[in-house]
Amino acid sequence: MNKEMTAQAATKDGFIAALDQSGGSTPKALKLYGVDESAWSSEAEMFDLVHRMRTRIIKSPAFTGDKVMGAILFEQTMDRDIDGTPTAKYLWENRHVVPFLKVDKGLADTVDGVKLMKPMPELDALLKRAVEKGIFGTKMRSVIDAANPKGIAAVVDQQFQIGLQILSHGLVPIIEPEVTISIPDKAKAEDILLAEIRRHLDKVPAGKQIMLKLTLPEKANLYAPLIADPRVLRVVALSGGYSREEANERLRQNTGMIASFSRALTEGLSASQSDAEFNAALASAIDSIFEASRAG
Repeated sequence: MNKEMTAQAATKDGFIAALDQSGGSTPKALKLYGVDESAWSSEAEMFDLVHRMRTRIIKSPAFTGDKVMGAILFEQTMDRDIDGTPTAKYLWENRHVVPFLKVDKGLADTVDGVKLMKPMPELDALLKRAVEKGIFGTKMRSVIDAANPKGIAAVVDQQFQIGLQILSHGLVPIIEPEVTISIPDKAKAEDILLAEIRRHLDKVPAGKQIMLKLTLPEKANLYAPLIADPRVLRVVALSGGYSREEANERLRQNTGMIASFSRALTEGLSASQSDAEFNAALASAIDSIFEASRAG
């Protein structure tokens, strides 16, 4: 594993840009960017448009390792190039941003108040390709919609089981059990989640580390024990539908957490903006998220 990438992922000020919208969420991401569904007539054209958007973000002057510690890519983005260089390689060599890969295949139907990840029968093959392409780590998302102990236990169990598979390929898994921000029992769900994660950390092999991507909690510094655990490389926060302003404010209250924002990063960016306008808007977003990550 690349020691320089590991050091940056573990200790560098900054945040992780989540550029990993996939099939289901791509039309929404493009619409927020000002490109509606009339702009494409096939899935291939849709992914061409979203790659153009991501390329514009990655090549923007403010998008460097100075403030953007890492970036999470969708599989099709990993398989594409930027200026003739594979995206992950371009990220690290040209922008000094650590590349991660989203590996889950979406969510299963709700059972026991949670949505587990769909099966990933081709995961080993994908992980081998990721290693070849210079990816440092992975990300996979489940969703918790209720403070249901049985459901939350199932989510964490599945995340860690697959996390061990990812570790065996020499990659660092970002485990993401998202707690939906609108549920009435969010604080209770987070307490259950914390206990389950702490219980499962004993499964991490000696000398290995995982990362965690968690919803900004109702109780500030709830996840401090995870941040302090030597088996956890980093704890990052998802914006979960909060506006950038609210996500940043919540992040500031959680010492040691850094951002891994998706919608809150691209809020205010538009395909119709000139490069100067686009770069200024992105630089402003990056600055605000960087400062909130550093303040936490």
